[in-house]
Amino acid sequence: MKRLLLPACALALALGATPAGAGSKTVKVANYKFVARNITVSKGSKVTWKWAAGDDPHNVTFHGFHSKTQASGSYSHVFSKKGTYKYVCTIHAKSFAMHGTITVK
Repeated sequence: MKRLLLPACALALALGATPAGAGSKTVKVANYKFVARNITVSKGSKVTWKWAAGDDPHNVTFHGFHSKTQASGSYSHVFSKKGTYKYVCTIHAKSFAMHGTITVK
């Protein structure tokens, strides 16, 4: 039975299970900016964007992912592939330079 444990763990990781050590980070969405604008996370980590109440509506958009436009609440995404992900608020990216970067290692 002990011999089956290691292959089962390897199979779980190969199928996309969250690796040990993967964590989470939070980005605040407020005052026409992302606070913690550029962050680095491990593969399998979850990033959550949290809106400050009372602010104008914003969204989080990057290649293949798009939150709804909202003035409060949150949006989360689990990054399962290594790479650099640049994101913007499509409403305020140009006028307020509202953008950021997630680096997944």
